[in-house]
Amino acid sequence: MKRSKNIYKKGLSDILKSMILPVVFTLAVVGMIAFGLNQTSESSRSEGLRVLEDSLMRATVKCYAVEGRYPESVAYIENNYGVHIDKAKYAVHYEIFASNLFPEITVVELLGG
Repeated sequence: MKRSKNIYKKGLSDILKSMILPVVFTLAVVGMIAFGLNQTSESSRSEGLRVLEDSLMRATVKCYAVEGRYPESVAYIENNYGVHIDKAKYAVHYEIFASNLFPEITVVELLGG
């Protein structure tokens, strides 16, 4: 009598081969999600920087339109025109030359912010 081969019995190499595709697929999906989150985070940081810079510029122009002069400091803009600066995230360089010349406004993201 011949012994019949058990078709349900798989060897270790068969099990490993059947697991490779799902593991590779899972790693690829996790990698794509991580990449997407990183891109979103980077985009959010640069957008925050741009929004703060635009807010400062608009408030500066509004001050000139309302008061006839540009604000003397960033603190003046914060106190009178409702611009909030997260000082833990951003540093603002504000240099005014004269009350009738547009000031130099630079916003820089701080490391670790």
